[in-house]
Amino acid sequence: MKNLKFLLFFLLSITNQTFAQLKPVQYKDDKQILNGFKIAPTKKSTEKPGILILPAWKGIDKLSKDTADKLSKMGYYAFIADIYGEGNYPKDNNEAGNNAGFYKKNYEAYQKRISLALNQLILAGANPENIVVIGYCFGGTGALEAARGHLNVKGVVSFHGGLTKDEFRATEPITAKVLVCHGADDPYESTEEILAFQKEMRDTKADWQMIYYANAVHSFTNPESGNDNSKGAAYNEKAAKRSFEHFKLFLNEVLKK
Repeated sequence: MKNLKFLLFFLLSITNQTFAQLKPVQYKDDKQILNGFKIAPTKKSTEKPGILILPAWKGIDKLSKDTADKLSKMGYYAFIADIYGEGNYPKDNNEAGNNAGFYKKNYEAYQKRISLALNQLILAGANPENIVVIGYCFGGTGALEAARGHLNVKGVVSFHGGLTKDEFRATEPITAKVLVCHGADDPYESTEEILAFQKEMRDTKADWQMIYYANAVHSFTNPESGNDNSKGAAYNEKAAKRSFEHFKLFLNEVLKK
């Protein structure tokens, strides 16, 4: 009897591990091939909450994959978007800056790539009425663009993302709830840009929060960013942990589970 119980437990463990594996997904924007990743929750839920992850400026990285795995264990469907597409992945910081700059300027193209990734998250099993978009750095800008573009999401979360939009763009009501996790010493967002973003949030009547983390600069969630704040981008373990806890509170408020 004990051996039977052990066997059943072992088979259940194997099933859960298989169910939660990160899997590559190929999809398209017209003729452009895109390569994302999906992962299912380790425990099924009738509400099927989903989270779309938008990576930083170099594309899909270890941080986005680790986040997807963590979210799966928390009970969420997750999908990591490929914004640049096959043949366009940056080889260095200069190419990454150029690629990210293109989509920041051509925000409608960015919103389209995000929308296509949202469709893949839904195809993977997420409830289309129960989704949050999150992003890191360049991806944090994308999360805000998902809100500005009125994509069908309950909320967006920007981790050390670019905040501003072109001042000549129309300011329209934002219905998605917004959480911005920002390094208090981030040198890449000026006081003027922060104030402009906050004004945008007020003008759009958004339900928004902006949380500052002491001694944190850009890219504070990414362990691969080193620990030298003087470079402008560095990992901060305390800020990373605190921001993830704020993120979890946001999810508990915004998504049905």
